[in-house]
Amino acid sequence: MPYRPLMSALALAALLLAGCSEGSEQADSPPGTTRQATPDGAKETTGQAPDDTVNEDRKDTTVDPAAQAYVDAVAAKDLDALVDAFHSDAQLVDVGREFTGHDEIRDWARDEVIGGRLTVLKNTPKSNGTTLLVRFAPGGTGGFEANYEFDVRDGRIARLNLQYA
Repeated sequence: MPYRPLMSALALAALLLAGCSEGSEQADSPPGTTRQATPDGAKETTGQAPDDTVNEDRKDTTVDPAAQAYVDAVAAKDLDALVDAFHSDAQLVDVGREFTGHDEIRDWARDEVIGGRLTVLKNTPKSNGTTLLVRFAPGGTGGFEANYEFDVRDGRIARLNLQYA
C-alpha cells in the first residue's frame, strides 16, 4: 500500500511534536509531574505533591496563627480543629461558592479538604490576616495552586476567600 509509509511518517511526527511541546510546558514543574489546564483555566498538577508543608519562600515570615491553625488541621486531617479555627459566623468563599457558619464549613471541609495535602508556597501578611499562595492536592497527590485570603478577627478566621492562582 502506498499510504502505509506516509501514515507511519505522520504518526512519528505527531509523537515527536507532542514530546517537544510537553517538555516546554513542564519546564517550571518538579520532575515527575505534569501540568494540565482545568476547564475553568486553573493550572492543575498531576503526579506526586511535595512532601513538605512549608516552602523556603515563607520560612522567614510568620503565618497568622489562625491561618496556621487551618494549615495544621489540614495536615493532621483534623476536621474539628479546622472548623474550630473559624468564628461561628465565618464566611468561606471557594471559587464563587459560599459557605457560612460552622455547619456549612464542616460539610465543605469534610467533603473537599480533609484528606488532601496543603503546601504553603508563599505568605503575604496583611493588617487583618494573611494571604497564602498554596498548592492543594485534594486526594493527596497532584493538585493546583490557589490564593487563600484569610481575614482574621479575635484570633479566628472571620472570612476565607479561596481563588485559583
